[in-house]
Amino acid sequence: MGINANDLYYLRRCIELAGQALESGDEPFGSVLVDGTGTVRFEGHNQVASGDGTAHPELAIAQWAFRNLTAEQRAACTVYTSGEHCPMCAGAHGWAGLGRIVFVASGAMLDAWLREWGVAPAPVAPLPVNAIVPGVEVDGPAEELVGQIRALHFRSHHGSGAAAGSENVV
Repeated sequence: MGINANDLYYLRRCIELAGQALESGDEPFGSVLVDGTGTVRFEGHNQVASGDGTAHPELAIAQWAFRNLTAEQRAACTVYTSGEHCPMCAGAHGWAGLGRIVFVASGAMLDAWLREWGVAPAPVAPLPVNAIVPGVEVDGPAEELVGQIRALHFRSHHGSGAAAGSENVV
């Protein structure tokens, strides 16, 4: 399908949420659930600073959707996210029967950035969503926004005073 102007609107909101997560001392990930009519149904950001390493917004979206939407409504939804789903979140997305995923940066991109910065990799492999949920439609990365989310991740690992990698912050 490809990423369109409407998608970019919601992806920018994901970046805002990721920024809020970072400002609250968490990892910079943000996600938005939009239903088939274009209504935002859920939005959130990482909550892993609480000590729960599974407190990802994409997992929260899948759990919320199970409790609040019919199977048909879930299938018509789009999940927008600052970073491609990890395997745990991709699995939850698949089990929930949610529709399309649109992301800013891929898991492989984040993994490469962490290695470049000398940061230990995540505890799970950065598998693409379609390796976990073969049938889901996935669009990303959103090249025009990647620099913004990369800068947030750089700040997350190097502090807000670091300059390298922040040249793309808008």
